[in-house]
Amino acid sequence: MSPKSKAVLGAALATAMIAIFGGASAAATERAIYVSIGGQARPPIGWVEFCNEHAKECATTASEPRDVVLTSKVWKDLVRVNRWVNESIKPVTDMDHWGVVERWSYPDDGQGDCEDYVLLKRRMLMQAGWPREALLITVVRDKKGDGHAVLTVKTDKGEFILDNQAEEILLWSETGYRFVKRQSQSNPNAWVSLGDTRPAVSTAAASTR
Repeated sequence: MSPKSKAVLGAALATAMIAIFGGASAAATERAIYVSIGGQARPPIGWVEFCNEHAKECATTASEPRDVVLTSKVWKDLVRVNRWVNESIKPVTDMDHWGVVERWSYPDDGQGDCEDYVLLKRRMLMQAGWPREALLITVVRDKKGDGHAVLTVKTDKGEFILDNQAEEILLWSETGYRFVKRQSQSNPNAWVSLGDTRPAVSTAAASTR
């Protein structure tokens, strides 16, 4: 691991420990660690078409919600996967990649947009034994009001966001995004709206989605 990567990992871990265990300030006490869940929402067309193409992966039965128990080792594994995908995949729009406005796919050729980063992170974590019920594809609005996809990881210490536009893994309420909808924990093919009425004020590092 390069010195720069070690520095990034160390900073991310330190930030996470503060977010996980909190601090003495009022701001830490008032931190929103879980987003409120609304009613049923329509799945994104990209997910529907992805499931048509990968029917076996999307075939599932209803299950009980599960959260990850967040330990230092678990956090390090999460940071490693997030960093590897962000550094390994070249950002490109679907129009430049496939000649269509929207297509969700695994970035097996080494390039993709935000949904493709999310799909790969989700697959890698599931292959490593993480519960599907805690890895939720999520639609947000960025600071420009544009749609963007991130991966929500539900833990016993809060909901953390894996994002191709940010090096750090942040608590959902600290990303600056407005959260719109995501997969249900019980069924990845069912989506739920999120009760986040805040305007999006992104603090994430900008990059091609």
